[in-house]
Amino acid sequence: MNQNPGRPTAANASGAPAPGLSTADLFTHCLTDDGLAWLDALLDDGRFDVRAPEHAALLCVAWLRRAGETAAAAGLVEELRPFAHEVRFAPCPAPEPAPAAGAVHRRTVGEVAVALAERLPRPAVAAQQEALTVWRPFEDELLGHWLRAEASPDGADPVEGAALLARYGRLAAAHTRCTGHLDPSSHPAVLRRALETRLATGGLPPRLAGELRRAVASMVAARGRPGSPGHRALRDAQAAQAGGPAHQDLTAPVLRRLAPLDVSLGTSRAQALAGPVTPAEAGESGLPAGGTPLPAAVRDTVLLARSAPLVTLARSGAIPSAEAFAEVAAQLVASHPALGHRDEALGRVVAAVYAAGRSRRHALWWSAQHGERIAALPWMRAVAPWGDDSPAQARSVLRLVVETCVEAFPGAGIPNSLVQVVSPLAEAGGLGVPLLREPFAARYDGTVSPELLGAAADAAGLLRGTVYERHHRIDYAAVLELVATGDREGFAALCAERAGRPGGSLATEPAVAEQARILTTFNLATLVRRAGIAPPGGWQGAAVGAFADATRRSATAARSARAWRHAVLYLSLCGPQEREAAFAGFEARAARLPRRAADRFAPGLAGLRRALGAG
Repeated sequence: MNQNPGRPTAANASGAPAPGLSTADLFTHCLTDDGLAWLDALLDDGRFDVRAPEHAALLCVAWLRRAGETAAAAGLVEELRPFAHEVRFAPCPAPEPAPAAGAVHRRTVGEVAVALAERLPRPAVAAQQEALTVWRPFEDELLGHWLRAEASPDGADPVEGAALLARYGRLAAAHTRCTGHLDPSSHPAVLRRALETRLATGGLPPRLAGELRRAVASMVAARGRPGSPGHRALRDAQAAQAGGPAHQDLTAPVLRRLAPLDVSLGTSRAQALAGPVTPAEAGESGLPAGGTPLPAAVRDTVLLARSAPLVTLARSGAIPSAEAFAEVAAQLVASHPALGHRDEALGRVVAAVYAAGRSRRHALWWSAQHGERIAALPWMRAVAPWGDDSPAQARSVLRLVVETCVEAFPGAGIPNSLVQVVSPLAEAGGLGVPLLREPFAARYDGTVSPELLGAAADAAGLLRGTVYERHHRIDYAAVLELVATGDREGFAALCAERAGRPGGSLATEPAVAEQARILTTFNLATLVRRAGIAPPGGWQGAAVGAFADATRRSATAARSARAWRHAVLYLSLCGPQEREAAFAGFEARAARLPRRAADRFAPGLAGLRRALGAG
């Protein structure tokens, strides 16, 4: 490794390369003492930006060198050197640390910024603000004028009246968002019309005088007399409401906070970025200097970019559904080799390589083949001996993802989108059988999925003789015979028979497909038996949570049936005491349901109680 190259390169006091260097000069500078010190500092604080996998190559060189592997570092440099004139192998500095290995996010910084930038001013809000700040105070002045006229023996003051009308003309010309004042039947319009008539003729016709009295009485009854305590309290509250900055005004400083960040990643500083307006921001934008909090809609949008471990996001409620969970989990699966590095700095670099170029438009893009291509990059090969990409590590990540999903969304089980995400982990982890995916049969010719029999065999091995088998009236002995003979068509016929649809199709009839899910548990039995999954809170907590999902008022019939199926499965996986406690939880929740909902679940609970007693 050449630490003193013949051609010097400009650098600042920290050793960072000067802007505008060619890729060849940048490569050369990073191999100097100053350049290596700069790379070491980036490794230490994590403030680097890897937007393409090759940007991490010299970080790997620096890590190998400081780990004492100078020969490996020198060999990697020589492998990279022929391409240094056309490829950038160095990272860019970043304002905040790159996400740690295992960190995921719901939305990228770029997606959040676009969502905030699209918050256009709403005409209705602007009109309301104008009404509160311009027209309500003017109406109070009009009302006060007529109240004084009633109390005065000399009547209305014509000079004051003329000034009010002139002021109305100026306001109407300057403030056009709110048009309520143009309604001729409104009370303020009656007051103005009466004022115009009196100034023009010196008096009021009887009909207009009556309209004026009714308008004044109605306005006083609705708001109080101008200047009264109740009226002042109302106007003060409206002024405070209208005086606050609009959403779009508070969005601008947030966009400036996001501007320096990598748009392709989340951020660990989302909480700080969603904080109140700072004094410096207030000075720049003219916003109030008292630490104005962001509106909930703006703050919640920013927090979508929060970067944190998958378990943290799931437990915080930041992920709204099992389907959204699958998209977030795909990020972890794509970069799971980084979790095998004990050195935090190296793990962060490897995670950045796997994350580089990822697009949320294709959240489920990762495949084992893609992972192999990333692992084959020279700098990834060079640091591979300090990581663990073993089958055991893949199974560990598989358990983490599935257990987190079951804990956070017990009624959803493992949706098909999550099966697609974790299938490469199951393959890399040597699970022994491929995971089952939907549809269970081809629509064009009815060919039954071969994975059905393997999943059914695991379900029979796990659940034979349990509450699950008794409650669903499953003959797992017959299922195992079909498995032994490889009779996929017979299994499909069994599903159709159980659904009451003889000759029905697994591919097109939901009731038949649901029976296949019941007989196979749709991968849960396979993952329990072969990967050892068990939710951190235990199966009892998962059972109670699934029953709660089944009985939610917002649950559709299909979601309720799915959650009930999982509640029975989790109940069957409990120990005897936990099973009784979980079922007691079912009954306690059912007792709190509205009558119609309770009646709907009563037959199922009665059947489940019989299945428990039969055991």
